[in-house]
Amino acid sequence: MKLTPVEIESRLPSAPGWRLEDGKWITKKYRFPSYLDGIAFVGRVAAEAERLDHHPFIAIEYKLITLRLTSWHAGGLTALDFEAAEAFDRAAPAPPGT
Repeated sequence: MKLTPVEIESRLPSAPGWRLEDGKWITKKYRFPSYLDGIAFVGRVAAEAERLDHHPFIAIEYKLITLRLTSWHAGGLTALDFEAAEAFDRAAPAPPGT
């Protein structure tokens, strides 16, 4: 079920780094120390996407990976988008010094 704007705004604080775009997407950029580190992350995202049966748009720009999520069948964002965002964040390595 498509989330309302109020529901989306209430979920965003629990999705650090994810931004709302055009009211129907959430996006996040991940930067990696090397190209291959970014590609390895994309592989982990792909595995999570298959597990959830919810697939992001993925842009690979050398060491910068951008993920975009929406639910086409619902015409906007759903709880599954936020569940996927959380799973993709878990797939990212911890920042240095944490």
